[in-house]
Amino acid sequence: MAYEMFRSAPETKAAWAASPAAVRDAVAGCDAERLEVERSRVAPELRERITSPVYSVQERFASWERVVRRMEPGWASDDFYPISAYANDLDSRDSLGQLMNTQLAEAREGILGRLLSQLDERFVGATVPDPEHSLRAWVRPARVRPETELGVWWKRRPLRDPWD
Repeated sequence: MAYEMFRSAPETKAAWAASPAAVRDAVAGCDAERLEVERSRVAPELRERITSPVYSVQERFASWERVVRRMEPGWASDDFYPISAYANDLDSRDSLGQLMNTQLAEAREGILGRLLSQLDERFVGATVPDPEHSLRAWVRPARVRPETELGVWWKRRPLRDPWD
């Protein structure tokens, strides 16, 4: 079965379909840059086989929606979701914020910005503050920076652990 980008991410799928051409073009530019980064990390004989980035902007949005949905009440899935995937998803959310503040700044006020805000609000609703950083032994940002610079997603823990 082929991988479906928007699997379990209906809001992302709808937002992508409704995004204006200028936003899709800006996203394509981000993805082209990301593709070159990903290609640069593999052996030369494999580079040309990679035709789209694993961490495309679309995939980052869809993955953030999936992790939020996974933590909300009523999620039922047999998918294996290790805690390391959660850390990766939080890092991916960091990169979305960075892109929305730089290369996709024009999309912040549009449908993609609204989607990201809505997903973040749902994340807050499915989590509780974690001032003790109880997950830090397993869930740490890939890039070290002061606590004050971390997004709220690093400072909360799920009400319902999605890796159980």
